[in-house]
Amino acid sequence: MLHHTVLRVIAKLLVPVILLFALYVQFHGEYSPGGGFQAGVIFASGIILYALVFGLDDTMRALPPGVLKILSASGVLLYAGVGLDTLLLGGNYLDYDWLADSPTHGQHLGIFLVELGVGITVASTMLLLYYAFTGREQGQ
Repeated sequence: MLHHTVLRVIAKLLVPVILLFALYVQFHGEYSPGGGFQAGVIFASGIILYALVFGLDDTMRALPPGVLKILSASGVLLYAGVGLDTLLLGGNYLDYDWLADSPTHGQHLGIFLVELGVGITVASTMLLLYYAFTGREQGQ
């Protein structure tokens, strides 16, 4: 795609906006529609657009499958870790009230951490699926 100058310029403008919008959806999911799942899919779509326009090899060098597998597992561990932390603090699993001195602060912190774990897992898993569908993931 070296000769598609217009496509490359538009993608250079769109990819940062897509990634920024994904962060907006991630951090405002508690107050408005959105959250971790939606943000993860939007973030992955921005990276996939980059891969489609600039090449999969560059994308896989920046985000190798091994790193994505670690991120995917880390997101699940963050989600489960929040629940385990609430158990260790004396509450029920994912009872966010136990995470801070005030139940309101605990709710905000718990939702933020759980949605962050979901976002990380969804984005990295979507990219791993994209790599698998392109047939390039086996060699990594």
